[in-house]
This record gives sequence, C-alpha cells and structure tokens, in this order.
Amino acid sequence: MTSSALHHASRPVGFVYSLLDPVPLGFFVAAWIFDVIYLFSTEITWTQSASWLIVFGLILAIIPRIISLVHLVKGRNLPGRSALNLHFWLSALAVVLAIFNAFVHSRDAWAVVPSGVILSTLVVLLLLIANVQLAVRTRYAYGEAR
Repeated sequence: MTSSALHHASRPVGFVYSLLDPVPLGFFVAAWIFDVIYLFSTEITWTQSASWLIVFGLILAIIPRIISLVHLVKGRNLPGRSALNLHFWLSALAVVLAIFNAFVHSRDAWAVVPSGVILSTLVVLLLLIANVQLAVRTRYAYGEAR
C-alpha cells in the first residue's frame, strides 16, 4: 500500500503497515546474498545466518500481510484496488515460498544448495515485482503521474 492508499485506512494501522512492510524484503535480500556467498565459499556460517534471516523476515512479514488482507476486504471502492490485490497475492506467495525456504535451510548446509538459493531468489523477485508494480500502478490510479 502506498501513502495514498493508506489515506483510507486508520492512521495507526497505516503507520504500522508503512513501518513493517519493507522490512521483510531487507531480510530476504540479505538471506539471498548470504546464500549466494555460501554457494561460492561453502562456509557453513553463511547458510546458518541465511536461515536466521529468513525466520526473522517471516516473523515480520505476517503483520503487514494481515493488514493488507483486511484493507483489501474492507476497501472495495479504492482506486488502484487491482494493484493492491496483486501486491497482496505476490507478497503472500513470496511468504509461502519463504516458509518452504526456511524448511530447506533447516537441513544440513550441503543440502541447501541449489534449492535454497533458488527459493531465496524467487522470494526476492516476487517481493520486488510486487512492490514495483504497486508503486507504478497506484501512482497512475491516484492521478499523480503526469
């Protein structure tokens, strides 16, 4: 959700969403970087650190997804609803893949490659696509683009 979309939501909920929504992406990008480093170095510390980053990202991804779901159910007449809907579903799919990725990273470090790296890449790509399309499409929906 963008600031314009959050105009229709309550201020504390919008603040919590704006505060927490970008944080999981940072954790998942860091985990992806650690997976790539492990791929080339085979130092077990990198994959263990990546597994912790994935867990923290998942914990922090739950609250924004719940807020987004409630916002989508209640805000039927919002401009840019399709962008919000697509953002929610791409982010939810990324969270599901991150859950599988957490299970992959719970195995032995040698078993993480290549499936852990592939899942980390997919999670990061889905979140990036979700955020970029939301930013672009809601900007046009609210008439901010010229």
